[in-house]
Amino acid sequence: MAGVAGRSGRKPKPAEKKLAAGNPGKRAINKDTPSYGEITNVFAPEWLQGHGRDLWEHLAPLLCREKILQATDIQNLEAYCAAYGRFRKAEEDIQANGIVVAGSQGGPLKNPAATVANEALKQMATYGSFLGLDPSSRQRMQGPKKPGAGNPFAKLLGGG
Repeated sequence: MAGVAGRSGRKPKPAEKKLAAGNPGKRAINKDTPSYGEITNVFAPEWLQGHGRDLWEHLAPLLCREKILQATDIQNLEAYCAAYGRFRKAEEDIQANGIVVAGSQGGPLKNPAATVANEALKQMATYGSFLGLDPSSRQRMQGPKKPGAGNPFAKLLGGG
């Protein structure tokens, strides 16, 4: 497959995510990656309002507490919360006006808010995965199992 040398294929996983996952491949980890500073608290941007701001107020403290959010990740959180705000606003419009609305000539037309909601969901999926907000990316960020945290039913089946 054609591509640019050194830029083809899967994007490398950051060292922090490899460490959080317990380095399952047991490969050497680059410890000289830049750190842009841990964030302990961050305020929502002035322009972010409504449902997007509410989500920011909920997520930002959680992401800071888990040490996921760094200064370079702020724009990902902004984009995620803004997309969520657009999604909620579009869904409210769909609830109020229906999925089909009257077009300029009176014929039935797909509510434009449905397109906005769909695009916002795609953006949320993208930016949410950057922040570990979906199950698969969260699974990749989790560390190794703690000793003794195996299957709780193993004793019943004659194991451990």
